[in-house]
Amino acid sequence: MLRWMTEKLQTLEVDRDGTTVYVRPELVVEIAYNDLQESPRYPGGLALRFARVKRFREDKQAGEADTIQTVWSTFEASSGRQQKVGM
Repeated sequence: MLRWMTEKLQTLEVDRDGTTVYVRPELVVEIAYNDLQESPRYPGGLALRFARVKRFREDKQAGEADTIQTVWSTFEASSGRQQKVGM
């Protein structure tokens, strides 16, 4: 899977900056995780605990992927906490 992912992402590359590779948002990845927690380290305000790639969803378009708002809704439903203003 790692070889396939590397080759696929290289075909989507649009820029590089140091160790960051920027790609066109065309690939949908299904991620499994154990828990969500608030984190000031990430722009979306949440961290996926023990995240791992389950599979690539070639049957879905990028517009069908979940948004950060969906992830926040999942967090709020499971924790009873509300999203911080400005996220």
